[in-house]
Amino acid sequence: MPRTALITGGGRGIGADTARVLAADGWDVVVTARSQEQIDAVAAETGGRAVQMDVADRESVDRGFEQVGSVDLLFANAGVGQDEFWRTFEVNVLGVHHCCEAAQRHGVSRIVITGSGSAYLPGAANTSYTSSKAAVCRYGETLNNALDIPVFVISPGMVRTEMTSWAPDDSPWTPPELAPELVRKLATGEYDALAGRYIHAEHDDVDDLRARIDEIRERDLNAIRLQR
Repeated sequence: MPRTALITGGGRGIGADTARVLAADGWDVVVTARSQEQIDAVAAETGGRAVQMDVADRESVDRGFEQVGSVDLLFANAGVGQDEFWRTFEVNVLGVHHCCEAAQRHGVSRIVITGSGSAYLPGAANTSYTSSKAAVCRYGETLNNALDIPVFVISPGMVRTEMTSWAPDDSPWTPPELAPELVRKLATGEYDALAGRYIHAEHDDVDDLRARIDEIRERDLNAIRLQR
C-alpha cells in the first residue's frame, strides 16, 4: 500500500512544492489548507487528495484527519507571517499542536515541522512571527523526546513565497527546491538519528550530520541553546 503524507499549508509555496516531490517519490499525498481552490489544484496536479482544514481550529483538524484516515507522515507546514499577534500563535504554534495530536491518533510514524531561523537570528523586529517560531522549534524538540516516533524541525531558509513578498530582491534567497528535498529525505527513515534536531535546508547536509551523529549528540549541536 502507498504511504500517506499529509501536508498542511499545502496549497502554495513550500507545501505545494513538497507535495509534488513526495508524489513523485511514490507517496499518496493529502494537501490541506483553508483555501479549497488552491489545494484542489495541487491535488489534481499530484494525483493526491485535497482536504480543507483550518489548523487553528481543533474541530476542523479533527474532521480533516477523520476524512483522510491513516497517516504515515505529517508535514506541519501551515503558517502565517505578517498577522495579528495572537492569530500568529494560533496558526504557527497551536495549529502545529492540533495537527501533531491528530496525527498521533491516526498512526503517524514521522513528523516534520516547519520552523525558521527567525527563532534565533538577531536583529528581527516582528515579535509575533519570531516568538511563534521559537516556540514551535522548542515544541518539536520536546515532542520528539515525549514520543516513540521521530519528530524533526526544519528551516526552509529564505524562500520566495507569498509570505516573503515583503523582502527586497537582494535578500539571501534559498533555492526553493531544497526544503521539499529535505522533507523527502527525512521521510525515508534513513535520518531518524537526527530526530529532535533543527535542520536548515540550505546550510545543513543531512548526510554529513548523520555521519557526525556522535559528535552532534555529545556537543548538543543543531539545537536552540543558551551558550555560556
